[in-house]
Amino acid sequence: MSLQPVYLVDASIYIFRAWFSISDEFVNSAGEPTNATYGFTGFLCSLLEETKADHIGIAFDESLSKSYRNEIYPAYKANRDPAPEELKRQFKWARNIAESMGLSCFVDQRYEADDLIGTLARHWRERGHPVCIISSDKDLTQLISKHDTWWDFTRNQKLSHAKIKDKFGVFPEQIAEFLALTGDSVDNIPGVPGVGPKSAAALLSHFTDLDTLWERIDEVQHLRIRGAKSLHKKLNEHRDAAELAHRLTLIETRVPSALENPDVTRSEVDEARLNRLFDEMEFGGMLRRRCLQTA
Repeated sequence: MSLQPVYLVDASIYIFRAWFSISDEFVNSAGEPTNATYGFTGFLCSLLEETKADHIGIAFDESLSKSYRNEIYPAYKANRDPAPEELKRQFKWARNIAESMGLSCFVDQRYEADDLIGTLARHWRERGHPVCIISSDKDLTQLISKHDTWWDFTRNQKLSHAKIKDKFGVFPEQIAEFLALTGDSVDNIPGVPGVGPKSAAALLSHFTDLDTLWERIDEVQHLRIRGAKSLHKKLNEHRDAAELAHRLTLIETRVPSALENPDVTRSEVDEARLNRLFDEMEFGGMLRRRCLQTA
């Protein structure tokens, strides 16, 4: 008998989506914006209504401005504006609501939500559970194994291990190396100048991984890739940058805090706590009823 799937949610994606898509005029009587929390709560209800999940973990970014990756590369995510206090407050509210709905929440001051998801995915996969990662971030596709799924919930796009190869041109286990070659402008990670997605996919198709690429670097100039000779030169000149980028794009799968208590079994809804939160944010009865009915 197959074990139940474990759902792991990248909370930040859906909090930010609501922050930008719902008017900031959505406030409580104190004038505090509640738009991101409202949108995220609705997302949680929709997810639970659709999946009936018994095993679900919600990963939050405790620090919205830094992680251990900044110790490696200080410019990591330096292109992003600091999160305003109004949004930071809503991250806390969102976590409180998730907890009151009986969902296991995971945060860490040094590691990002991606790393927490990576650690939990590894833990539960090793125990025989298929894993479903809920996010629109392609970085997280590197965690998908044969029986797992990456699910962009808002767009209702589900990708299996094979489908990730169809979409991105590389297998999930090559995604971090793919991003190391192309760079990742979203996270301010420089790759190898002049190496785009097609070139990166072609290189990884031929060499499989970066270690093999460096070992057989002289083969690059003879490949049937557009600009192969100049590509060979660029890779030689920017090898250090690619290796640094790989350290940044690779998701950690052994975060100590997540392994201290990796349980993702859903518990009962704390109605009193949920009602207090809804009273504070002054959410309407319809969303309140949806949350309570997910029990």
